[in-house]
Amino acid sequence: MADVVFAIPGDLKSTTGGYAYDRRVIELLPDFGVRVSVLPLADTFPNPSASDLAETARLLKAKPRDEVLMVDGLAFGAFTDDVLQALSGRVVALVHHPLFLETGLPHSRKVEIKASEEIALQHASHIVVTSRVTKRILVDTMGISQEKITIAEPGTDPAQRATGTGAPLQILAVGAVLPRKGYHVLVEALAPLKHIDWRLTIAGALDRQPDAVAMVQNAISSNGLEDRVTLAGKVVPATLDRYYESADLFVSASLFEGYGMVLAEAMARGLPMVIAAGGAAAETAGESSALHVEADNAPALTIAIERALTDKKLRDRLADAAWEAGRTLPTWHETARRIAAVILGLRP
Repeated sequence: MADVVFAIPGDLKSTTGGYAYDRRVIELLPDFGVRVSVLPLADTFPNPSASDLAETARLLKAKPRDEVLMVDGLAFGAFTDDVLQALSGRVVALVHHPLFLETGLPHSRKVEIKASEEIALQHASHIVVTSRVTKRILVDTMGISQEKITIAEPGTDPAQRATGTGAPLQILAVGAVLPRKGYHVLVEALAPLKHIDWRLTIAGALDRQPDAVAMVQNAISSNGLEDRVTLAGKVVPATLDRYYESADLFVSASLFEGYGMVLAEAMARGLPMVIAAGGAAAETAGESSALHVEADNAPALTIAIERALTDKKLRDRLADAAWEAGRTLPTWHETARRIAAVILGLRP
């Protein structure tokens, strides 16, 4: 049995895709010969204070040298020189998506964090990423060697096929309300479609970035959509399952996704999709399961959603393709197996 210390910033119980990924990997790695201990880091990453960085360096110095260290990329990319000097032994960086591509960052901060991330990743013995797109970004923009990177796509649990509702047509979007998720663009895209009987539910945490929530709420009220759009907030898994079950259409307006776990969840349920999403979203969803438009383009998104809502045969065709594609998605055991192979390969 190999030992790995998994350093994770913030609350591991958080409902974001990245934390869900970490939880499933922690749960399943022992099945592949890897014993995991979690090392909690400050919840201020990727924007840590000086005292948080000093405490992180102290914690990392105390780690037994013979244990592999795996660090979630939310923290790793923000490690300063002092923290990097505290690293010892074999280190694996787990990158869900590059920090510098987070939406809403000032240009100066993007430049700063990209430089920090690039330096930090050079200190890693190996890097695990969650999509081919993220691997290409690290190779093409940061000069990371391809041989140093392993892709471990998120797994997807089997699910019952969604039955939908039909009247009114239920649109579902899933994910925390953040600028990167583009929910304000989605609301603006739906505003011209009041002649169609639809309802939108956005299921995702509302406490991460209040300014982003306010932007979405303003878009809802300024377009008179209070009776059409529900911000459901963070929901328990059983409630989310009910939302998926009753949905007629899944929509993502995200500006960037490192993988797009909710897209895979929608595919596993055979939901037709409209995707105006950047990053790896198009690769995750595939061509036949969704209507694709460019990110951050509300008029194009309006046209695509209108097509999907008004053409039942089109929705059925997309749904069938999504259901078939969902049968081929990787399992969480496959994800854990890939990461375990990296960790075991780094043993002396």
